[in-house]
Amino acid sequence: MPRKAIPIIVLAGVAALGACSSHGNKDVAARYKPVSLQNAAAMTVNGYLWQAALETLDFMPLASTDATGGVIVTDWYTNPSSPTERMKVQVNIMDSRLRADALKVTVNRETRSGSGEWVSAPVQQTTVAGLEDAILVRARQLRIGTVTRNKD
Repeated sequence: MPRKAIPIIVLAGVAALGACSSHGNKDVAARYKPVSLQNAAAMTVNGYLWQAALETLDFMPLASTDATGGVIVTDWYTNPSSPTERMKVQVNIMDSRLRADALKVTVNRETRSGSGEWVSAPVQQTTVAGLEDAILVRARQLRIGTVTRNKD
């Protein structure tokens, strides 16, 4: 199934981040892709969740990644169509199993005040849920693709 086949709810979550355009980070998922998704079960964290998180956040610049600890932190991202707002995302993968409770997404949002300073702003829970759903859907797609290829 092609990567662009993401459900509408996922697109709503990504749109809530102001992330409909590319940030020139297209090769990030390829750089951090596990050696083989067929060996994903051997990773300390779930390889499918890891890969799916990188692919889902590929429009944002990465600040740091730790595959062993299962942490992905993006740098601040400002959508060109909304220059007074910026987002930063942290993904924690806390288990080697492909489970919804193995994934935690935290989103920080800031808006520019009248004086030009960045001020913390609330994040809608639907934004966080949309990102988690996007990662889980993609992880399941990757898992299904691996199982299907192994049957052939």
